[in-house]
Amino acid sequence: MYSIPTMPRASRIPSTAAKVDAETIGERIARLRKERGLTQKQLAEKVGIIQVLVSDYEKGKLRLHAEMVVRFAQALGVKTDEFLGLTGNVLDKGAVKPDLKIMRRLNRIASLPQGEQKIMLKAIDSWLHARSTADPKRVNR
Repeated sequence: MYSIPTMPRASRIPSTAAKVDAETIGERIARLRKERGLTQKQLAEKVGIIQVLVSDYEKGKLRLHAEMVVRFAQALGVKTDEFLGLTGNVLDKGAVKPDLKIMRRLNRIASLPQGEQKIMLKAIDSWLHARSTADPKRVNR
């Protein structure tokens, strides 16, 4: 019998990117999204796609093409090299990783009208200033 050769599935194709970074592109999307306190739906809106596609990219079911690399990098606020795992992330070099709860609150503040943002930031600054003058060690933990 004759057999027709088939192409291997995308997940079985060896990747040269794996040699650059052990983290897959899907894992990187999920990590960067979570570090920024975004849901899959919020990221999808920023990229201009639907949430199911973000999930599929994160799970490695879909392969990114060049335009999507750029769109994801812009939406996540990183350079394309960092998005592709070609450069180190500042957070990986010993910096404190932002707390997800804090990032979600900051995103909510950022979505408020400009005047309300200023009020919130003044309140936070006042509280931080009061804490730093009362006990400087607590603010710089």
